[in-house]
Amino acid sequence: MLPMLSTIATLLVGSSFTFAQTLQDVTDFGPVYETSLTMKIYVPSELPSNPAILLALHGCGGSGQQYFSSTKYTGLADAHGVILIYPSTPKDSNCWDNHSNKSLSHGGHGDTEVLINMVDYIVDEYNADANRVFVVGTSSGCMMTNSLSATYPDRVAAVSCYSGVAAGCLAGQKGSSPISSDRECSNGNVQKTGEEWAKQVHAMYPGYDGNYPRFLTWHGNADTLVFYQNLIEQLKEWSTIQGVEFSNNETDTPEKGYTKMVYGDGTKLVGILADGVGHVVPNHEEEDFKWFGLK
Repeated sequence: MLPMLSTIATLLVGSSFTFAQTLQDVTDFGPVYETSLTMKIYVPSELPSNPAILLALHGCGGSGQQYFSSTKYTGLADAHGVILIYPSTPKDSNCWDNHSNKSLSHGGHGDTEVLINMVDYIVDEYNADANRVFVVGTSSGCMMTNSLSATYPDRVAAVSCYSGVAAGCLAGQKGSSPISSDRECSNGNVQKTGEEWAKQVHAMYPGYDGNYPRFLTWHGNADTLVFYQNLIEQLKEWSTIQGVEFSNNETDTPEKGYTKMVYGDGTKLVGILADGVGHVVPNHEEEDFKWFGLK
């Protein structure tokens, strides 16, 4: 099993870029319960009076520092006055908890609640705009993006995530990593109707009847770690939740070999298929900021 973990870490950590910018540690953002999550932030030197927030979630084998270094959100944050949060999880091969009742429940004292505590800290400390909270995540971070969208839909405006699974796909597993789970979910074998997925999402925040985040999700059809079927399951889940149906495909969008799958008028749900791309689809930072309405 160890060679698989090494491969996962290599795939999910990715290449590193060098930035002059640095992250700040935050230790007093609120209770972490039993999660052991940690928080780093990037704050541009110039901020508007009510800056937006982007929560950026690493994949298995990674960390907040790694995700900061291997993606290009800092330049966009500087240009548009956005505060970036880079949390880390040290457990289960550094994978986010996408399986336990604690994390898959609103107010359950799991990873999802602690991540929202981080958001609340930024809102309070920097007078950030609580209505402009966005989430991006890769692999396990994409899975957590789905989980956050289900458990705290009223706290997130829009999300973009890469190579993940539907909210609740890992529910009931012993863990959330490819080693601690039985791989049925990541292999694409957990398949449900849109109504079944929606029922599971609604159970994560009982009684909630408000809006859910606008959802953009990316996946490669050559992914053999988190299979492409998981994109289909996400689209079934969130199209039902959002009340939108598939409208049309836009080929070679946003680049050659990528197909944009539009639902409704394209403002609530979009899937992007990356032809021939494995695990993971590279972050498209500028496209993310466009989706969030930040540029």
